[in-house]
Amino acid sequence: MLEAGIKGRQETVVTEEQLAVNVGSGKVRVFATPMMIALIEKTASLSVEPELGEGQTTVGTLLNVSHCSATPLGMKVWAESELVEIDRRRLVFKVAAFDEAGLIGEGIHERFIIDMEKFQSKTDSKKAQ
Repeated sequence: MLEAGIKGRQETVVTEEQLAVNVGSGKVRVFATPMMIALIEKTASLSVEPELGEGQTTVGTLLNVSHCSATPLGMKVWAESELVEIDRRRLVFKVAAFDEAGLIGEGIHERFIIDMEKFQSKTDSKKAQ
């Protein structure tokens, strides 16, 4: 059952593939903002997945996250999420990302609960237009 207070945590070690210079988000060899965002989304998504009905998942719809500190290649990074609001199908998470030296990002992330089959069908129908 979905309830406010559900927490998540996911971690990784920064690889070459996750550097800004290699994902097109800059020219420096640091953990790319898009990769931090992906880790945050993964953390929030996985935290509530066990509480969803069969055939359901969540999709990200809003991110308001600062990236306040750079992380070098090879350093461990992790994201934490906490479900702070439930409004029907809309889920609001407080999120933060860290490396071994401290906070690297924080903000708010919203996700919506969707029926996977219906969502995919509706999305695929856009090709026929």
